[in-house]
Amino acid sequence: MIISSSLRTNRQRPVLFLGTWFVLTLACFAGTPPPDKLLAADTLAVFTVPDYPKAKATWNQWPAARVWADEALKPFADKFLGKLKSELMGPMEREFGLNFSDYGDLTRGQLTLAVTQNDWDGKSDQVPGFLLLLDTKDKSEVLKTNLTNLKKKWVDSGKQIKIGKIRDVEFTTLIFSSDDLSKAMDKAFPDPNAGNETLEAPKPKKPAKKMEWQIGQSDSLLILGSSAKDIEKILIRQGGGAVPSLSEQPSFASSYSARFRDSLSYGWVNVKAIVDTLMKMASGPNGAAQNPMMPKPDKILSALGLTGLQNICFNVKDSPDGCMIDMQLAVPEGQRAGLFKIIAAEAKDSSPPAFVPADAVKFTRWRLNLQKSWTTIENVIADLSPQGAAGIKAMIDYAGKDKDPDFDLRKNLIANLGDDFISYQKNPRKPTLTDLNSPPSIFLISSPKAEQLAGALKALGSFLPQQSKMKEREFLGRKVYTMGLPGGGSPRGGGKPVDTTLSYAASGGYVALSTDTAMLEEYLRGNDSKPLRETPGLAEAAQKVGGLGTGLFSFQNDYESLRMTLEILKKESGSLANLISSSPLAGRLGMDQDSKKFKDWVDFSLLPNFDKISKYFYFTIWSGSVNSQGFDLKVFTPNAPQLKK
Repeated sequence: MIISSSLRTNRQRPVLFLGTWFVLTLACFAGTPPPDKLLAADTLAVFTVPDYPKAKATWNQWPAARVWADEALKPFADKFLGKLKSELMGPMEREFGLNFSDYGDLTRGQLTLAVTQNDWDGKSDQVPGFLLLLDTKDKSEVLKTNLTNLKKKWVDSGKQIKIGKIRDVEFTTLIFSSDDLSKAMDKAFPDPNAGNETLEAPKPKKPAKKMEWQIGQSDSLLILGSSAKDIEKILIRQGGGAVPSLSEQPSFASSYSARFRDSLSYGWVNVKAIVDTLMKMASGPNGAAQNPMMPKPDKILSALGLTGLQNICFNVKDSPDGCMIDMQLAVPEGQRAGLFKIIAAEAKDSSPPAFVPADAVKFTRWRLNLQKSWTTIENVIADLSPQGAAGIKAMIDYAGKDKDPDFDLRKNLIANLGDDFISYQKNPRKPTLTDLNSPPSIFLISSPKAEQLAGALKALGSFLPQQSKMKEREFLGRKVYTMGLPGGGSPRGGGKPVDTTLSYAASGGYVALSTDTAMLEEYLRGNDSKPLRETPGLAEAAQKVGGLGTGLFSFQNDYESLRMTLEILKKESGSLANLISSSPLAGRLGMDQDSKKFKDWVDFSLLPNFDKISKYFYFTIWSGSVNSQGFDLKVFTPNAPQLKK
């Protein structure tokens, strides 16, 4: 018996060895788990590129990447990128002893950024944590060398480190202060007023905060994080441990199954967890210390409807026809209040009407029930401030009665609001920076009694300054109202002061409003040219975003918009430099005294003529829809026909 048992044991040993070898081999080839399996369930937000090399190869074929790499744009791009590297990236790399490209070039798998709960409860001083995960796969030895060099450079620069282990994996704690970050930014963007005397007393300097980031390598995975607890959860998940993963979080799992599969990249934010924590903060001692006349923060969040928002997510996908971005605000129908009732479009025709001309470079149609939205706005204000609601009611009750005691703004204006809002815009009439800032545009509000609505808008003039007196005239049998708008002045970029007027008139079941008189008159005449809705490829592209009956649809002619913008930038690069030199950022970039320094960063004179890069541009469309789960927004950029040839 003893001999027989020994023989069996000896025969089993090779089998056990082979079985163990097979399991270990599978574990080695299994690689790093995907982001949803690697991150813990208490993740608050994540952005990831699950397969970076695949995504990068796809992105490089998109028109936006191809135009940036085009030889015609190379002089402009090289100058900008060179300045960005030397003036911004360079100081950061020297301050912290690292080279960003050392790690970016190593990405062979996922690239993931995450924000974690990290015991953030809204009551203690604990703050959320962050994680950076980068899978190098077959470049793990290079990663090991880079981390060794990083430790040496960090110490050589006079900064502190600590070496420790988390679950038997060595991690280096990089110790620095918030002042170190400030120094790096000051080197990149020096303060032009540093050392100068000012009339104001110097502001007290905030005490520097000690910061500790842990960085290490587990197999082929680079892990950088602010919390050892979060890193430990990653290591447990990487080893197949029992810590609940993000994929088991119901809200994330729902988004993943509906949107994230086969995506080039995706992002997700657990809004509910964040709002819940903010509500705790609002109910704590710090939240109570507020103006007694103001509503409490938790009441504001509730009235605005943010307590019903579960998550926000988006994903990016590629197709043979173009690029698609899909975004969702997850607000279940039974939990919608405040803002989410105000913006909810009705599933009605949202296609461009026949009167919208083909030379419109931007168009939006929103089937919004304006009467319902107004009622919701009043309810939100009443929830937040009964006194404020009473004040608004008084304004509405007395509006226009100074000229007509029988006038009723609620009856004549609000009750006449329809369920259709349209806007469209054309290219600037002249290739100037001033015209680029105020292109011809028009807004239309539908109404069952458009003439009565237009007359009611006139009553709102009583709320405007005296110099904004309403004027009336006839045009093609339509009454046109015109009034001056307050806030006029010198246009951006300099020049003579410009008086801005708003004109509006009722026609075709809409009240049309525009600050461009010619645009309004064109609408009143009617469109006798080709309509926008006959644009080649538009109807086919619209099917990619759910069609033209979702209740919200928008179009942008990238080709024409960029053609005009490029012409203006090349022609008025000097005016733009002067405009930039007067901005707050100019001082930080050293441009406030010499606008020519703007060209050291962005030299628009190096831009090519549009015809050299026009083949990359076409149009972009997006649509919005409402369903039982929330609000969907889809953006689609079809490939330009010229690139298909």
